[in-house]
Amino acid sequence: MTTTNTSVRKAVIPAAGLGTRFLPATKAMPKEMLPVVDKPAIQYVVEEAVSVGLTDILMITGRNKRALEDHFDRVPSLEATLEAKGDTAKLEAIQAASNLGDIHYVRQGDPMGLGHAVLRAKQHVGYEPFAVLLGDDLIDARDELLSKMIEVQAKTGGSVVALIEVEPSQISAYGCADIDDTDMNGFVRIRKLVEKPDAAEAPSNLAVIGRYVLHPAVFDVLERTEPGRGGEIQLTDALQELAAGEGEGYGVYGVVFRGRRYDTGDKLSYLKACVQLACDSDDLGPGLREWLPEFTASLAK
Repeated sequence: MTTTNTSVRKAVIPAAGLGTRFLPATKAMPKEMLPVVDKPAIQYVVEEAVSVGLTDILMITGRNKRALEDHFDRVPSLEATLEAKGDTAKLEAIQAASNLGDIHYVRQGDPMGLGHAVLRAKQHVGYEPFAVLLGDDLIDARDELLSKMIEVQAKTGGSVVALIEVEPSQISAYGCADIDDTDMNGFVRIRKLVEKPDAAEAPSNLAVIGRYVLHPAVFDVLERTEPGRGGEIQLTDALQELAAGEGEGYGVYGVVFRGRRYDTGDKLSYLKACVQLACDSDDLGPGLREWLPEFTASLAK
């Protein structure tokens, strides 16, 4: 295996999607700004990146996404009002969002897929490994994932994806990893990625979720990747080429995550994520956990 002395310093967060699965709520508000308990989903993702030292963050946005920039910006008039009221808890909460890191923004322009969105980060990232975090997957702050992926990237010199084990009947909803069986001390080498296979044809029950640590070689591959599924430039297609090739930056590896993950990709999973995180919160948790058995019992009557 090759190694690299370049540590991961930058995170890319694609946030240009239209959020059509959440219409009409997302007609005038970015999907990423939908609240999960008491803060927007995108803030959880930024906090995750910052927690492992990735304070240089690039968001790939699109039209009607100005609310993202406003959320992570200061609002002096609101801060002054809260300070005058002596409401230090709310003041600290809004200041925390604006002090998370050095956040940059670039528009994707044409909505040409995740691969195209990642390619828009090339100039900002430069020739160094970087993390990509998708907003549909929220990783519990108490569990380790991104830091482990960064370690694996440093060991292998390739690219790393996050994997979870799912029921075989569910694999058709995910990208699926075909892996080598070799034990590599906490990670696996990926032979190829299969996009949403039928359960009977899936090479494993390991599904790809929205965390990547990528070698910058992915940019060169994306530049020559033709539009694929849905007429879009797919990141999966570029990773396929990296997995099959040899040389600097080639090779794709997987870290199997067995911690707590909250899916916000559709309405039902989003509602489940809100309930799960609210049950774990110090202020809402006790009352919600007490009420839920009463409510579910009433549904059976």
